[in-house]
Amino acid sequence: MTKKKVFILFPDGGGLRNFAFSNFNAIGENMGFDTVYWNNSPFPIKETLGFNELKIENRSIHPLTPLYTRARKHIELNISTKKFNDAVYQTYKFPLNFKGLKNSLKSAFVMALIRFFASEKGLETLRKKIETLERKNPKYKTCKSQLQHHKPAIVFCSNQRNTQAISALLAAKDLGITTVCFVQSWDNVPKAMQVVETDYYVVWSALMKTELLKYYPYVSENKVVVTGTPQFEMHYNQSLLRPREAFFKQYGLDLNKKYICFSGDDATTSPLDQYYLEDLAHAVRNLNSKGENLGIIYRKCPFDISERYDPILEANKDVIKAITPLWKQFENHGDMLPLPEDAEMLYNICAHTELVTNVCSSTVFDFVAHHKSCIYYHYEQPQLKKGIRDIGQNYKYVHFRSMPSKNAVIFCTDKAHLEALVLGGLHGHISNVPQGLLWYETVVGKTPSQSCTKIWQVLHDISNNRH
Repeated sequence: MTKKKVFILFPDGGGLRNFAFSNFNAIGENMGFDTVYWNNSPFPIKETLGFNELKIENRSIHPLTPLYTRARKHIELNISTKKFNDAVYQTYKFPLNFKGLKNSLKSAFVMALIRFFASEKGLETLRKKIETLERKNPKYKTCKSQLQHHKPAIVFCSNQRNTQAISALLAAKDLGITTVCFVQSWDNVPKAMQVVETDYYVVWSALMKTELLKYYPYVSENKVVVTGTPQFEMHYNQSLLRPREAFFKQYGLDLNKKYICFSGDDATTSPLDQYYLEDLAHAVRNLNSKGENLGIIYRKCPFDISERYDPILEANKDVIKAITPLWKQFENHGDMLPLPEDAEMLYNICAHTELVTNVCSSTVFDFVAHHKSCIYYHYEQPQLKKGIRDIGQNYKYVHFRSMPSKNAVIFCTDKAHLEALVLGGLHGHISNVPQGLLWYETVVGKTPSQSCTKIWQVLHDISNNRH
């Protein structure tokens, strides 16, 4: 029997951890699929992992596409604001850039598009216009030629948020090839981060399915399938666990100490993040003076290349140990991308620390999967001034409304309370784990260790016309 060929489209490196570094490829092969990674990212899949790979060398998009997609996002958010009578959608917008003549002209054009297409009907016209533009993009012809040569049965796109995927998916649809897209992150749908349209959508949970149908009413209910996400599957792979002694030796940690993880944020989400790390260092030092023996593991946001933490790390090197995520920039351009080894590192940080602290990060789910608590910082820093974003805005976002209760995470609303919260978390007097697990199930689904298998079952059913 001829194996059915499935192209796994990587418009960027966002799908690597989910679909290349997990057991996703092995499951597909065991189910009899001929899996090919249709790779538009700079990560060398065949060279590094040995998987079948077809490179998309052309990474161009139509020069007007970014402007039209920017306008589309603004219009979608404006429609949601009005439809749901909720101002939170306006906070998802990034300001237009008017620095310099070129940026000013682009921003003026985007503003004109927003005004001209400011309705449901106008939005539909705008979506069709983006497709027209991308069919004129030379990349469309490149992708169409590759598809005609290799003849896959399905193109499965690793995320819905990158314009690099548009022309490739249009080429597949124009050739009658079934297209499926995975919605990448727990906060993406309300934020109007969907730039591609496919025949089917694969989502994490029933909650995400409800959201997708709510914000994109032109999508049919039977075309959205719940599978879970591979993002957290690694936490159920006990082969990743390293002995405490070996892990501590590798990263120069003190075996006599208990460690708290501080998971760093990007500068947009938490522009004063370094001062929360400083607050934690002071709290830990105070606790140590009272008989505890604690340290901090600082795992930075992989995308943060700033030096804003350096003075804090230097001044508190007696209690903070930085462990840099195993991410790398390939081909000297673009975003930092994860390496396969980073999953093991994150697993062991979760396993060998007592709890995690951060500003509104999804690492709450990484740690609750290990039955470890999470403290969210939810107070202003004295360095906050006009022009600096207040982190309190983050907790008003739609995806935080999925919490079953405020006890799904430990909120630190006052710096003066941090020391007591850390101590309570360490000794089990305070825990968000019971409610955190309910939140985890709501967001991630009921079977977080089986998502890869479920996604392949969906692709199998689609290829056999059972969906």
